[in-house]
Amino acid sequence: MTTPLTRADVTGLITAERIQRGVRWSQVAEEVGASKEWTTAACLGQMALEADQAQAVVRIFNLPAEAEHILQAPPYKGSMPAVVPTDPLIYRLHEMVAVYGPTIKELVHEEFGDGIMSAIDFRIDLSREPDAAGDRVRIVLSGKYLGYKEF
Repeated sequence: MTTPLTRADVTGLITAERIQRGVRWSQVAEEVGASKEWTTAACLGQMALEADQAQAVVRIFNLPAEAEHILQAPPYKGSMPAVVPTDPLIYRLHEMVAVYGPTIKELVHEEFGDGIMSAIDFRIDLSREPDAAGDRVRIVLSGKYLGYKEF
């Protein structure tokens, strides 16, 4: 009897295939019909795809047919192990990083290479963004890229 695929298995297959074939997240996003940020998060197990999007991902990454239903299932979001803050605003920032952190990491590595974004040489811009449905909080983070050095 074969063990059924899990969301983690599907994410692992996507990651391995993407790396082996040099597929860019922006290419996947174009075929899925969504932003590269959302598509990356979905492929990394943080979002549920619609049927047509799941079919595209299965095709792009040559996944087993059963992966299509797994990709459409609501995931356990923000599954990074950590102590969760209790202040509501800080919790929401924590939630954003828990859900989109792996996506940001993938995209930074794809764009810059193996390194980090500095929190020392760093800028943040927080502003109010008027919106008819209710004002929005706009946060722009800008940190210097620091590549790991060989020694």
